[in-house]
Amino acid sequence: LFVVLVNIGNHFDLKASVFQAPRRGIYSFSFHVVKVYNRQTIQVNLMQNDYPVISAFAGDQDVTREAASNGVLLMVEREDRVYLKLERGTLMGGWKYSTFSGFLVFPV
Repeated sequence: LFVVLVNIGNHFDLKASVFQAPRRGIYSFSFHVVKVYNRQTIQVNLMQNDYPVISAFAGDQDVTREAASNGVLLMVEREDRVYLKLERGTLMGGWKYSTFSGFLVFPV
């Protein structure tokens, strides 16, 4: 279950969980993914048009909760697609403890 807190311009597609850039520019993206009661290592990638840009890992076996977080400034072209992909592991409870944020820093 996803909850969208802010989506000015409706450029985040809730059904697909994908942000599609309305214009070319420098964007800031960040994510914070929490694994709960899961002894697996998880790897989360921030994807741009099906290519991984940055990753984050959480793999401690001895904790009940652990976060994988990362952020980036990224040159994005108009209509580029940016989204998160769980590359490795599973999330008990899905994405409900996680956040994904992005905004235009500077149009180009």
